Amino acid sequence: MVHSKNIQNFQNKTPQLATGVYVHEAATIIGEVSLGENSSVWPGAVIRGDINFIRIGKNSNIQDLSMLHVNHKSSADPEGSPILIGDNVTIGHTVILHGCTIEDECLIGMGSIVMDKVLVQKHVLLAAGSLVPEGRILDSGYLYVGRPAKKIRALTLEEIAHFMYSADNYVKLKNAYLPK
Repeated sequence: MVHSKNIQNFQNKTPQLATGVYVHEAATIIGEVSLGENSSVWPGAVIRGDINFIRIGKNSNIQDLSMLHVNHKSSADPEGSPILIGDNVTIGHTVILHGCTIEDECLIGMGSIVMDKVLVQKHVLLAAGSLVPEGRILDSGYLYVGRPAKKIRALTLEEIAHFMYSADNYVKLKNAYLPK
């Protein structure tokens, strides 16, 4: 049951928070949003599932001032553009995600923008400040940089391991914020 001013129902759609979720009181979550176990949402983040749904997997974190929104369903686009975020994903500070899919164990760098119907496959590092135009696919195992984002090189094993380190670190951090 949701009983908070910053977590709001919209047209009978209630945000769903799994066990161990942390949502800072200065974050806003609206509508058809589900947050997986041990995920976290940090100050100033806005997750607006009012005209389509947003699903965030377990151990994922949405950092400060990020904005997640969706595109509505229509006769021209019956599914619209929901947001799907996998497990163990780090969404950096001031990221804008709009109607896209981010698969497991990715890191979306600070200030990046990811547009409608983009698919970011597992194990992608999107560098800070990058822009991914509508409909693009970012292949698994690569670093992408720029506006528009371009594939730069394959990730190292250390960089791939860092995805889990980052997710685990944010689980530990949110645990320190949760009431004992």
